[in-house]
Amino acid sequence: MPLGRSDLIELAVIVTPSFNAFATLGFIDPFRAANYLEGRQLFRWRFYSQSGGICVPSNGIGMDCEPLPASAGQTPDIALISSSWTPERHGSKKLQFALQNWARAGATIAGLDTGAFIMAQSGLLKNRRATVHYEHIDAFKESYPDTEVVEDLFAFDGRFASCCGGTASVDFALHILQGICGPALANAASRYIFHPELREHGTWQQPAGAEPLGATVPSVVKQVIRIMEENLEDPVKIPEICSRLGCSHRHVDRLFAQYIKKSPSLYYRDIRLDRARGLVTQTELSMSEISVASGFSSQVHFSRSYKDRFGLPPAKDRVEGRVPFEFRAWPMYGETSRNRNDGQKS
Repeated sequence: MPLGRSDLIELAVIVTPSFNAFATLGFIDPFRAANYLEGRQLFRWRFYSQSGGICVPSNGIGMDCEPLPASAGQTPDIALISSSWTPERHGSKKLQFALQNWARAGATIAGLDTGAFIMAQSGLLKNRRATVHYEHIDAFKESYPDTEVVEDLFAFDGRFASCCGGTASVDFALHILQGICGPALANAASRYIFHPELREHGTWQQPAGAEPLGATVPSVVKQVIRIMEENLEDPVKIPEICSRLGCSHRHVDRLFAQYIKKSPSLYYRDIRLDRARGLVTQTELSMSEISVASGFSSQVHFSRSYKDRFGLPPAKDRVEGRVPFEFRAWPMYGETSRNRNDGQKS
């Protein structure tokens, strides 16, 4: 929608404990740049938290916030909920009430990182498309089966939108800016903040072949990993994978030792356990259900392997693993992930 000279777009940014500050401020910056480049205030934003005061994000740098209004108050044009760890703990009745009322009043409601969990808790995503950070995708699918979950950087469904976080929050904001102000100002803002390549709708969070630092992993290794990631619940034996790809088991073992630093079977076990950990710490599924969903036929074997990898049994990790700190940010693997990402979520 084009802006008139007197129009002012109001953004309400609601943050929860341990939110990702980088992604949240990255979302705001294109709007700041637009204000500067236009020489007038097109956008105004306010930060809220449940009780107000200092809200501490995952990097430890506190942000001063206003308390969420007791009533819905004035409706913002865009309400962004930014959460990260344990989003299910932060979807309070007060927050849900605000989102529901703002949505009824015509606001655009958006979720950042795991913000879509709170949107779904509020009943805003039923039969809609949404995304979250790849680490939480399996948990979201299990928790909200009536929402179509996509592994894209961001998803738009009418007045409801979501983004996986990280640097994608800048792309997300630029698309919103373009929709409001047109491509000229969006392009100018993108140049101003040195974001030269705007990623388009439908861009995957983990695109095949993406190796940002230039490390080259042989195609055979990528193909083996792809088959593994597509078969987490029903594991395929390594010799069968090799047979499908027309290469010898010994050759695959040698490549994994050189590039992955572990055997194919151990790597396969570990990514299944990584998926299990996401389900243990982010859902209320029973341990037997998680064992099956992660490709373990025996719950005893699952528990033993889990403790071997993470240092504590799954039942204990269900409690302690919900403590949001960076050392517990293990990479997760969605059922349809196209490529392994060795980086940790911040």
